[in-house]
This record gives sequence, structure tokens and C-alpha cells, in this order.
Amino acid sequence: MADAFLEDLRTAQQGRLKIFLGMAAGVGKTVAMLRDARRLRDEGVDVVCGFVETHGRAETDAELGDLPIVRRRTIAYRGVPLEELDLDAVLARHPDVAVVDELAHTNVPGSRHEKRYRDVEALLDAGISVLSALNVQHLESLHDMVLRATGIDVRERVPDRILHRADEIVVVDVAPAELQERLRAGKIYTPAKVERALQGFFRAENLTALRQLALREVANAVELRARARLRASRAQDAPAPGADDGVADAERVMVSMSSIPSATLRLMRHGARLAGGINSRWFVVYVRTHGEAPERIASPVLRSLTENIRLARELGAEVVRLEGADVAAALAAFAREHRITHAVFGRTRQPIWRERLFGSLLDRFMRLAPEVDVLVVGSRGDDTPAPKGPP
Repeated sequence: MADAFLEDLRTAQQGRLKIFLGMAAGVGKTVAMLRDARRLRDEGVDVVCGFVETHGRAETDAELGDLPIVRRRTIAYRGVPLEELDLDAVLARHPDVAVVDELAHTNVPGSRHEKRYRDVEALLDAGISVLSALNVQHLESLHDMVLRATGIDVRERVPDRILHRADEIVVVDVAPAELQERLRAGKIYTPAKVERALQGFFRAENLTALRQLALREVANAVELRARARLRASRAQDAPAPGADDGVADAERVMVSMSSIPSATLRLMRHGARLAGGINSRWFVVYVRTHGEAPERIASPVLRSLTENIRLARELGAEVVRLEGADVAAALAAFAREHRITHAVFGRTRQPIWRERLFGSLLDRFMRLAPEVDVLVVGSRGDDTPAPKGPP
């Protein structure tokens, strides 16, 4: 129903975000979103469609109906004209609510932002509320879980903070068998793509796994908001002296990041999931030794390190760079100073004989910080490219 969101719109001083979340293309996210937009318009709310992708589906076209549309921006890329959300036009129009479909979409080069979710953030920051749609497999922290469950490497992803920023999340859910029937009926892809999709991404076991992830994500988001409200209430009633977040016994997560990029993404996703599950602050900590001065690090590794730092911030982490010859001691000192309760490490790549002679970084950290719970993230068994995800 639109009522709760409508009440938020009438009382809020900033843009509100409502996300329609599904397990896959074709579940009806855009239809549900447009129906909500029409209900809001009927209540007197100024609603416009900034970008709606109907994919030529009759049901979606019918729901779009006579909703006002902001003309899209056309950008030529490699000689081909492509349409994107005209962010400046929507900002100038400044409606109460903008409908912006496909939150995980990557914009055409030449757009103001690389990703559409950045456009949505700009609208929210300008005081414009947004209705948007997202499939659960596009959440950054779920990438490894989706890859393991489905064998699909989803290329377009959004940081979890976007979902956490949502004021309301609506799960648009159908049974896997029903979604497969929609696919066979030509309601999702063209006939030429149907059989390949049924044998790939739209296999029943894949859809079941994604459906469970979607339902769990919404439950987690609801719980996180409830915890945040409770913590804010407790902090307001009885703030803890000296506590920088108002809660003396708040849990904290630390991820140890290396300049070796291969496993760092998995570590950060585990850290994001862990921090989200306990509603805690979390840190990505990189200890630079003397041998890792910028002028001594190979260019590809330095670029990967820079990209990992950017992604950590996108995922909501506080990135901290330390310097020191003893990495374990530096991490343990940081853990004590910042009251870290959970630390995430990757498995060492050192030969077993070296670990036995000199000990591992993890062993030394655990001796120096015995009060910290440690999660060790395993490495993937192979580095072969996974199949690409659906468009």
C-alpha cells in the first residue's frame, strides 16, 4: 500500500526512497512500482517518471499509462545513440516523487555519474523522493553468495548502503515455477532467449536460492532499522560518556586488507555482511609496510588497492591506513583503541614451513588481541571466469 510512504512524504524534510526488490527479472517490480506511483498521483502527489524500462511488455506499458514522463537524455556512444535518465531535467522539474527504474544500471560514458544509483542519491539529496526497483543479486555484499549458489557472475552491482538507506522495501515475490511460466510465455525475454535462460539463470534451483536471499534481505533491513531506532533511543535517553556512537558496548568489525587484491573483495563483502547483521560500525584497515611505499608497488597492484579502497567506502566502511613494520601489532593496537569485537582475515598464502617457523599474521594477531572474535575467510578453489549474468 502507498499509505505509509505517503505519510512519510508529507512529513519528511528530505527525499524518501522506496525500493521494489525482486529475485529476478520478470517478477513484476516495475509494474508494482508504477501502480504505487499512480496511487500517489491520485492522492495529489506530484509524480513524474524519470526513467522507466518497460522492455516492450504489454502489462508494464499499460501501467505506465498517462503518468507524466521527463524526456530522457540521448548520449552517443561509439556512434550509437543511447538513452539515459536526464538527471538535470528531473532536478529542474523537482517533483515530489521521481520514478527511476533499474537501480543497478551502469550509465553510458558521458553521463554525470557512472551508476544510476548515484543519480538516485543526487535526487534524494535534492529533496526529491524516489521509487526504484532492484534485483537482489545486484547487491554488492551478496556477490560471492550469488556466484556460489547460481554460478553466475553478476556484473552490475550496487553497495548495500543503498538498500539500507531505503525508507521502505517492498518484496515483489512469485513462485519460481510461475516465473518460469512467464518466461515460457514470452513475457520476460524474446522467444530466442527463453530456452537458454531456462537452462541458465532461470533454473528452478537458482530462482529458489535468489528468492530466499531476497526475503532474507528484507527481514535483515527491517531488523537493522529497528535496532537503529532502539540504539538512537537509548543514546538519547542515557548517552554513554566518551562513547563516539552513543553506545558503550557497541560491536565493531574490522577487515584486514592487503595490497594483494585477489581475496580482498571477498573479505570486504564478508565484513559488510557481518557488520550489517549486527548493525555495527566497521573498518577496513590497511597496514602499509616500508616495502609497500607507492613507488615500490607495481602499478596494477596499486590500482587494485585504490579500487578496493573505493569499494570499501561504497560498502559503508571507514577506511583506515596505518604504517608499521609489524602488521599484526599495528592491527592489534587499532583493535584495542577502537574497541573492535570482530575481525575478518583471509587465509595466509605463506608456505606451511614458514608459518611453523615464524608464525602467521593471524596467529600473532590472535595472541595480541585475544578478546577479538576472528573470522577467517577461505579462498576460492579456482580462478576461472564464471559465466556472465543476464543483461
